[in-house]
Amino acid sequence: QVQLVESGGGLVQPGGSLRLSCVISGSTQDYDDIGWFRQAPGKEREGVSCISRDGASTTYLDSVKGRFTVSRDNTKKTIYLQMDSLKPEDTGIYSCAAGSHYSSYCAAYEYDYWGQGTRVTVSS
Repeated sequence: QVQLVESGGGLVQPGGSLRLSCVISGSTQDYDDIGWFRQAPGKEREGVSCISRDGASTTYLDSVKGRFTVSRDNTKKTIYLQMDSLKPEDTGIYSCAAGSHYSSYCAAYEYDYWGQGTRVTVSS
C-alpha cells in the first residue's frame, strides 16, 4: 500500500503562485513514479505533470508549460508542483498519484494510488 498526502492549495489571485507538496509513504519502492492531476468543476480529470522516480524525466500539460515546475526530494519522499503565473482556468482539485512506471502520456489510468487532493482556486 502507498499513501499520498497533498498540501499547499488555497485561494490566490491571477498571476500569483502556489507550491503544492505531495508526501508519499508506505511500500513506495515499486510505486514511485508520480503524477499531478487536476479536476475542474464540470470537467474531466487531466494530467498536469508527471515525474519519474529519479526525477530525470518530466512531462507537462501544454497549457501549464513554462508556468509550472515539478520536482522531487526523494530524501523527504516529497514531490512538489510549483505553480506560477496562475490563471483562473487553473482552478480545480489537484491530486497526486503513484504508479509503477513513468509515462510521458501522464494518463490517470497509469497510476495506482491516489491522494485525496488539495483545492486550488484562482480568482480575484
